[in-house]
Amino acid sequence: MNDAAAAKKPSAWQAFAQPSAWTMFFFGFASGLPFLLVAGTLAYWLKEKDITLKDITLIASAGLAYTLKFVWAPLVDRWRLPLLGRLGQRRGWLLLAQLIVMGGLLGMAQLTPDRLAPFVWVTILVAFAGATLDIAVDAYRVEIAPIEAQGALVATYSLGYRVALIVTGALALVLADHTAWSNVYRAMAGVMLIPLVAVLLAREPDVQREYASGWAAGLQDGVVEPFADFFRRFSVPLALAVLAFILLAKISDQSLGGGIMAPFYLDQGYSKTEIAAISKVYGIWVGIAGVFLGGFAVARWGIRWPLLAGVVLGAVSNLLYVWLVGANGDLGMLTVVISGENLAQGFQGTTLVAFLSALVNQRFTATQYALFSSLVMLPGKLLSAVSGGIVETTGYGVYFWITALASIPAVLLFFWVMPRLRLGAAHEAAGRAQAP
Repeated sequence: MNDAAAAKKPSAWQAFAQPSAWTMFFFGFASGLPFLLVAGTLAYWLKEKDITLKDITLIASAGLAYTLKFVWAPLVDRWRLPLLGRLGQRRGWLLLAQLIVMGGLLGMAQLTPDRLAPFVWVTILVAFAGATLDIAVDAYRVEIAPIEAQGALVATYSLGYRVALIVTGALALVLADHTAWSNVYRAMAGVMLIPLVAVLLAREPDVQREYASGWAAGLQDGVVEPFADFFRRFSVPLALAVLAFILLAKISDQSLGGGIMAPFYLDQGYSKTEIAAISKVYGIWVGIAGVFLGGFAVARWGIRWPLLAGVVLGAVSNLLYVWLVGANGDLGMLTVVISGENLAQGFQGTTLVAFLSALVNQRFTATQYALFSSLVMLPGKLLSAVSGGIVETTGYGVYFWITALASIPAVLLFFWVMPRLRLGAAHEAAGRAQAP
């Protein structure tokens, strides 16, 4: 790096002190808030209503909306909303998604699972709005600051997201021990007012947008081209192998989402307050430690080998739950299991984000990243959707073994893909496309 470039590069303090970094804290909080309320936390409410385990996992799979967000990401990327669009392309969508989440949570509180059919439809709406919020936040982050400041934005976003998980996981469970679930969901809707104010106070990214004229050209440029670009850059066989690896890399982690873990913890004799304290508070901070370990590993050894370590650790950590079967409320066992699993999750998540970021062409950041992050979640979410039926047939232990062994194909694909893959090519291609 020459002296001029070094002079322009902000210090770590400057990167974290910029207003956009703390804007991203609130936007991360907004993104994290609906996630558990349509999946893990929701499962506790459904369990108390004596809904069957099979139905709980199916209803809590409303979170599949997060795996399909790439379908409508081009719309969020290109369509300026009427009225709300006066705030700008990004802030308009951010505000709309947050308003729908708030209204949906209030609707869930009003309906309750006693009116199950409309309750499920509103739950799906909240999940859809939450996934849309993710798309808008990712696009805002990329556009609001230069690449050398993105590390600080990702860090503060992650902190806000995890604080939201504590609020909607731990705090929600503790509140549910003292008041009705309807009141808990009303309170969570009220909490969304905090990031909503942040949207109104934030500045819109200063980006000049050029759109193709006409529907046909718009579809080609906004929908077809981001996907065609990926296959052009990597060749069809390698691109397909990379997509298969992305699909399978985090299946072990994602298969523990949805509604299966809430009944599991309760069936092992733990109270909601104990689960909140160890899994939703202590576990979140262990996960943050795993995030920093993953970041250090990538900085020290690059993306490839830490990525493999993350896949293996994520799979092996699921086997800790086999040991927890029959724990009969032993808090020491739960603490050990949560420590290992959350540390592995945090490490794997960081290494995988680094890998996906290296694949993205910056000409199509929002759409391609939405596709990759959706594919990461899809197989595990599908497995978790049927987890209740599997557990009812085979027991919890067999299911956890299935989730661990499901990562073996990802490990095999790693050794085929990595020698053939030139990481960073996406960014080089973007630079050539933007060069004068």
